[in-house]
Amino acid sequence: MTTPAPVPHKPEGPPRIPGARAVRPKNAATVMIIRRDAAKPRVLMGKRHGGHSFMPDRWVFPGGRIDRSDYRAPFATDLRPDVGDLFNKHLPVGRGRALALAAVRETWEETGLLLGKPGESRGTGPWKDFAAQGVVADLEALDVIARAITPPQVGKRFDTWFLLAEAERLTSLERQADCGELEEIAWFDFDEAMDLQLPAVTRMMIKEAGERMKDPSRPKLFLRFKDNSMKPTSL
Repeated sequence: MTTPAPVPHKPEGPPRIPGARAVRPKNAATVMIIRRDAAKPRVLMGKRHGGHSFMPDRWVFPGGRIDRSDYRAPFATDLRPDVGDLFNKHLPVGRGRALALAAVRETWEETGLLLGKPGESRGTGPWKDFAAQGVVADLEALDVIARAITPPQVGKRFDTWFLLAEAERLTSLERQADCGELEEIAWFDFDEAMDLQLPAVTRMMIKEAGERMKDPSRPKLFLRFKDNSMKPTSL
């Protein structure tokens, strides 16, 4: 893949305090869950609350920052070898699995949907409610699409890994009652999703997912920012 030219980019999110050093990005993961039981593939999207300081009222994929508990959470299946190797190429050993577990946990917390297999575990902390559903995380379901780091001009930054999972790996397509932090969740085909109020990086990931469906061997994107421009390379 030819490396794209730098793309001018207007940072989204609360601005960095003038004169302050750039905020260190927090490790995070998000997951695109793809449903293929209709004429066109559909992706799960959720609407963030208007009171959020980061991306208010935007439609996003479920996900969030890594928690210490994600390093020791149980799992029913481990990462595929190619996915684990890619994480280990760029991150300290163990962090990639923790990021994948964070994505599974946040999907449950934000949407009330479970990427897992039936099983018993002793979940603690943020994992206690997940474990109470009688499910253990299914990491084999996850693939990597891309990695993106929030630009330094923003006061709240994330080093986010964008993952992909098939909806058939969910224990159910029905949202658990009284669960989910996102205001609304829904399935949209890619064209419908592009008409939503989306963060720029989310829009890019929807396009990238469409391209990967045409060419699964396509290199995985790494998006970084410098001099107010996005510098796309590959992982």
